[in-house]
Amino acid sequence: MRLRWPRRVAAQVLVVQLVITTGVMVLATGLFLAPLGSELDDAATLRALAIAQTTAADPDIAQGLISTSPSPAGPVQTEAERVRRATRALYVVVMDTHGVRWSHTTSGEIGRHVSTDPSAALSGREIRQIDNGTLGRSARAKVPLYDSDGRIIGAVSVGIAYDSVRQRLIDTIPGLLLCAGAALGAGALAAVAVSRRLRRITHGVAFADISALLDEREAMLHGVREGVVAFDRDGRIRLANDEAVRLLGLDADATGRALDEVLAPGRTTDVLAGRVDGTDLLAVSGSRVLVANRMPTRDGGAVVTLRDRTELELLGRELDSTQGLLDALRAQDHEHANRLHTVLGLLELGRHERAVEFVAGVASAHRASAEQIAERVRDPLVSALLVGKTAIAAERGVSLRISPATLLPHRVVDPRDLVTVLGNLIDNALDAAAERRLTEPPAEALGGPAAKPSVEPFVEVELRAEKTTAVIRVSDTGPGVPPEMRERVFAEGWSTKRPAPPPPSADPSDPAPVAFRRRRGIGLALVRRLSERYGGMARVTARAGGGAVFTVVLPEALAPDDLAGDGAPARQLTSAGESR
Repeated sequence: MRLRWPRRVAAQVLVVQLVITTGVMVLATGLFLAPLGSELDDAATLRALAIAQTTAADPDIAQGLISTSPSPAGPVQTEAERVRRATRALYVVVMDTHGVRWSHTTSGEIGRHVSTDPSAALSGREIRQIDNGTLGRSARAKVPLYDSDGRIIGAVSVGIAYDSVRQRLIDTIPGLLLCAGAALGAGALAAVAVSRRLRRITHGVAFADISALLDEREAMLHGVREGVVAFDRDGRIRLANDEAVRLLGLDADATGRALDEVLAPGRTTDVLAGRVDGTDLLAVSGSRVLVANRMPTRDGGAVVTLRDRTELELLGRELDSTQGLLDALRAQDHEHANRLHTVLGLLELGRHERAVEFVAGVASAHRASAEQIAERVRDPLVSALLVGKTAIAAERGVSLRISPATLLPHRVVDPRDLVTVLGNLIDNALDAAAERRLTEPPAEALGGPAAKPSVEPFVEVELRAEKTTAVIRVSDTGPGVPPEMRERVFAEGWSTKRPAPPPPSADPSDPAPVAFRRRRGIGLALVRRLSERYGGMARVTARAGGGAVFTVVLPEALAPDDLAGDGAPARQLTSAGESR
């Protein structure tokens, strides 16, 4: 029957550990028993040698060997047997120089020649060995026998039964096997504990499945369009897929480093590090708007997912701009309808000359407003933005003014950046001015019709060129920004604006339109990032008389004087303004 190799990781680890433990125990036991047998054999021959040396040193044996003949009742046999019984040796044989036995355990062997060669001992050397003799296998030793004058007169051979030595070795095996079994049992228990822990950690999957999961994870992480960043318990980056590297601008060696080492301090770093609580948190990385979600892991780390909402944010802003233009067109349509009704009434009353004067006055005022902006701001996109924002401001009951100090004659290097900065600042200023207008009490509440009217809400825009540096200043008559909050207004996801309420007819269970659900708090953050990218700055201060003043400095945003336009763009914008 063929044994099947287990597929699960825990079972494989258990089998491997049991095999290794068993092999180690067998090897250790073998390595221990091999030298133990040799040591026991050596100890037995040394014991035989000691007995032989003691016997050869007995003067009665040497005297008996000289003065008597070999006999079972002779003094040599008697003394040798006494030594044998005292030492429990197998035999004690005394021989003369011819190899004839003078003593032996068996009396019939006395007077006969020894069965082994005694020449080595008779030549003066001591011999230790394990050999077979007439009494069987024994550990033996041979030493020369000297007379009182130091002459060799024979030899003494002592043997210890080898079976007794081997039995001592065999007696030690059960103890060794017991120790080996205990070690094997402990190893098996440890293997079972490790296998159970691995089974919990790996959820019982096989090695092949783990390899496939790792391959699939790598393909999935690097194939998704969302950024994924994993952190360990110490806040070091453990993993970052390709999209996260692109969105955050991480270096190739970011893995294994702390987050504060690879990203500059700011809201994005705080969101990724978990220092900001919440879901779908907004952050700005470079020129990208990101939505981050952080999920803790059981080992104390965390996984952060990043979604790029830059395009959605831009579309939302374009939708807001479109909505603003629609509001402006609706307001203009309402205004034009009133003017047409006025002209119609004048015509019906027969006051033709007065009707002509009224139409000429309206057209002249509109043309003068557009031409005034175009003459002060030469770039078509920027001037068109100001003309459009003027109509939107009028619809919201706020006056949009162009500062007398406004003059932007140079060609803008990247008009889109200037439009982004100026559009966000004007939108925030219009919101602030309109909010204060709505929250102010009516004139009657301040003391009746004769009370002093409140300040007319307005937003003033100033665009000024200082060589190649563009200076943008937008002031409003809103509630202003407290000093302790003037840095926080530029943080991602932070806003002083109140969320727009949903329309009364909207169903709460249905997804709200983008105009009502889109998060705020990105515009000023983008303004700060753009100014820093140009090497400039963005700040907010208080306006004299109430309100706030936002100032943005964009170095190198304008082309040098020799590359500036000759005024043609202003003519182009005038036409565009008239067409609006």
